[in-house]
This record gives sequence, structure tokens and C-alpha cells, in this order.
Amino acid sequence: MASKAGARKEGIWETVRTIFWALVIAGIFRTLFFQPFWIPSGSMKDTLLIGDFLFVNKMAYGYSAHSCPFSMCPITGRILERAPERGDVAVFRHPTRNVDFIKRVIGLPGDTVQMRGGRLWLNGEPVPTTPAGQFVEIKEQQGPQGLIPRCVNDPVGAGGQCVKERFIETLPGGRSHSILNITDGWVADDTPTFTVPEGHYFFMGDNRDNSEDSRFPAEIGGLGFVPAEFLIGRADRIMFSSAGRSLLFFWTWRSDRFFKAIE
Repeated sequence: MASKAGARKEGIWETVRTIFWALVIAGIFRTLFFQPFWIPSGSMKDTLLIGDFLFVNKMAYGYSAHSCPFSMCPITGRILERAPERGDVAVFRHPTRNVDFIKRVIGLPGDTVQMRGGRLWLNGEPVPTTPAGQFVEIKEQQGPQGLIPRCVNDPVGAGGQCVKERFIETLPGGRSHSILNITDGWVADDTPTFTVPEGHYFFMGDNRDNSEDSRFPAEIGGLGFVPAEFLIGRADRIMFSSAGRSLLFFWTWRSDRFFKAIE
């Protein structure tokens, strides 16, 4: 009897040890290679929606002071094993606010970037866009913050159809993605010409009239240029998505977005 009790006790401890080391390995894997990220706002619609959940590939660009955990990487700048490309959707630490942002890489070091009449110009050339119909969503509170979407057809009552104009933008190099327009003549539809400094990147949101991004200089409280050392990683795929204010509202899950690649 004693041997059976001892074996049972040993089996329990073996299970506990297995679970413990599994959690440790999972924690190390998460810390070193991937970082979970929930989409809190509508600045990247319709590529990313409020309530999308994804893992950020922290190895996509190499390690920095912000992507490397604790003091495991004794560096003060960034070791770029692969530089970000135009069109990448990336997560980075805001240079002044100490919070994580997610936007699209638009300008590389040395590029000139300007908005003219709501259209993007890169290095003195207009970036091609083609109409792609409309993006339609329900005018209702979205996500835990209860954000209300802006619409081309405002005023729209609660529960009504909220419309945005949709276009496909093709960056130099051939990568294409969806962008949205809400209103003409918005504050950032016309900008000065920005020249991206060496070691920095210019980010914009796909929901162009609802995005706080590099069009707003850091000197006036905006994002400005993002130094390479503030990059965390690249977002490649949506893993899960919920349109409700709580993850428990299973009837609001958007199964068509599960495991969807990010373009």
C-alpha cells in the first residue's frame, strides 16, 4: 500500500513539475519571440478592427531595448537583422507616451512623405489608388472603450449603417492594402513635406481620417518619426476577433477573421 501511495504522490509531483516547466517555456517563448496585442481603436480599419487579437513577431526585425526582455540583450540601440519594409504593419513603442501603437510603415529612412488633398505622395510621386467600394459597419459602441465610429453619411442613428469610402493603395514595390476615407479636407489631408531621418520610420493608419500617426509631429504632441529602437515587431496574422465589449460575449465573435493574414 505504501508503495502505491508513494507512486501516486510521485505521479502528482511529476505532473506539477511538467505543468510548471511548460508554463516557464511558454513564458520564455512569449517574452522572446511573440507579444500579444489587442486592437483598441479604429485607426487601422478595415485592415484591423477593434477587438482583433494578434501576436506580434518580435524576431521580424531583430532586438531592441523595447523588444528585448529585461536585460537579456545588452544593447542601447537596435540591431536590425531585417529592416522594415513599406507596407509592413508593425507594433512600436510611442517615443514619448510609453504605450504601444500599431500602424503601417509608409516612409523609410531618406524618403519624403506628403499628403496632398488626401492623397499620399512618396518621394515626389503620387501613390496609386483605386476605388474599392465602401466599408460598412453598424453605428454602435465598439470595444471595451465604447468607441463610436465616424461615417461619411453622418449623422447616422444608433444601429444604422455607417459608411466609409474604401480604396486600394499600392506602395512603391507593389504591396497593396486597403485605406478608408471619411471626409475630404480633414486636418491631415494636406501636410508639409516630411523627410524621414536616418534610423527612423514614418507610420500611418489605414483609416486615414481617424489616425494619430507620423503626420502629426512630436513637437505638437503627435507621433512624429519613430526611431528604429522603438520597434517591437511585425503583425502578420489575426488570431482571434470579437466585436463585443467583452471576450465573454461569444455571440459577437467574428469567426471569419480567425487566423486571417494581415495584408
